[in-house]
Amino acid sequence: MFGPAGTGKTFLALLAALHKVLTDEAYKKILISRPVVPLGKDIGYLPGIIEEKLQSWMLPIHDNIDLILHNMRKSKHLQDVKQDYEHKGRYKKGFHPRERRERGSFETIDELVRRDKLSLEAITYMRGRSIPFQYIIIDEVQNLSPHEVKTLVSRVGEGSKIVLTGDPYQIDSPYLDFNSNGLVVTSEKFKGQKIFSTIYLETSERSELSQLANDLL
Repeated sequence: MFGPAGTGKTFLALLAALHKVLTDEAYKKILISRPVVPLGKDIGYLPGIIEEKLQSWMLPIHDNIDLILHNMRKSKHLQDVKQDYEHKGRYKKGFHPRERRERGSFETIDELVRRDKLSLEAITYMRGRSIPFQYIIIDEVQNLSPHEVKTLVSRVGEGSKIVLTGDPYQIDSPYLDFNSNGLVVTSEKFKGQKIFSTIYLETSERSELSQLANDLL
């Protein structure tokens, strides 16, 4: 999935993943990873365990999932209010908490992780793995080399889907350019394969300023 900043690449990939895992139950869980490539000068060593080190790099993922879960809760609340009204007070006291849980609401990212529906992984440790029945999202793939993307895609097991997202005009790695990055090379190599498709998003949904930045800078 290609597109400039603010076009919703990560958001749409996550939205589809949550729907497929939580609603359709087509996959066992969501696995998300993104390269650890800083914008500008690196701030150096980060303390803590692997989950704590990944926290900063995964903030865009957290932001998008938080927004999706918030909208899900809001939509569920409006449905409940409407149902309360339609049944003239039948559910005035609200649903039993267990009944609400059975209707598929997840409150936080931590809960998704705790219930083994979501995992945030470091690309560094993906080599040698086999990943079946999962919805895999690799974000910011323009910062990966073709060899690194090959290593990731070849980890995909039976029953899994992998989505690569990125913008080849926003490369932070000093060793890659528009033509040599893993996102563009993989897309070109896989053209014509029946199990592959490419989507390009062109309109920024973030703000008018974001769209101008993409067009002018």
